[in-house]
Order: sequence, then structure tokens, then C-alpha cells
Amino acid sequence: MPDSQSPPAVPAHWVADTQDIGRLVRAVYECISGPAGAPRDWARFRYLMHPRSLSLRTVVEADGSTRSMVFDTDQYIADVEPLFAQHDFFEVETDQRIERFGQIAHVWSKYDARPAPDSPVLIKRGANSIQVCHEQGRWWVFCTVWDNEREGLKFELF
Repeated sequence: MPDSQSPPAVPAHWVADTQDIGRLVRAVYECISGPAGAPRDWARFRYLMHPRSLSLRTVVEADGSTRSMVFDTDQYIADVEPLFAQHDFFEVETDQRIERFGQIAHVWSKYDARPAPDSPVLIKRGANSIQVCHEQGRWWVFCTVWDNEREGLKFELF
């Protein structure tokens, strides 16, 4: 019997998520996707992220200029929870390219956001630039930077 000081058991599929880079990225999409008001799996999301991970979103201002918003994991969750409470949102990976060297890797991940995974309605489309690192026997998301497709910005990555 585990003693009262033992950390809670981690579900086996969470551990499996961290053993393969492609699966790790798809797990992140699963964590943030769902119908309006449905709780997201933030515990799993936090497990996938390195404790010092950052996310950077490109924001397009009304005048067309851009700026960056940078979040740690908890700031990101706080930022997106109001959107997820009000809107169906499923981010589905449409293409992925992994470049790895030793214990680090870079993932280009293209995505579509839709109100349901199989919906013909497109909310937005974009690309994630994701840096991952391998330590302590697993892969961690260390940094995610993304931008959304818009007028004058189309996919030419893959």
C-alpha cells in the first residue's frame, strides 16, 4: 500500500504520451479540445509541459501590426478558459514535421480549429512551432509558438 507521502499515480496513457514526440503533440491538442463548457484535462496538459515551459501567441492588432503574448502554463490556461467555456473548440492536427537532434526536437504542426472534429466549419487554421526536450526518461513540451493563417499569410512550410 502506498504511503501518504507518495505522489498520485499517473495514468499509463499520460506516460505513453511522453514517450513519442508525435503522440506528445497530439495529446496537447486533445487536452485543449472539447465542446463549449466542457472541462479540459488541465492536469494532463500540465503533465505534458515542462515545468518552465512557455507559449507565445501572435496577436494581430486592428491596424494590422502584430505583437506577441507570452504565457507560462497556468497563464495560458487562464487566458483560454473563458473562450472554451463559451465556444465549441477542437484543434485538429493536419500535418506534422519533426526534426530531431539528440535530446531536442522541433515540431512544425499545422492545425485546423473547428467546432467539432469532423465539422466542415473552419474557425481558424494555423501552425505551431513546438520545441521539445527529452529528460528524466520522457519528452516534455518546452516552448510553443503559434500564428494563425490570415490575409497575406498562407502555409508554405511543408
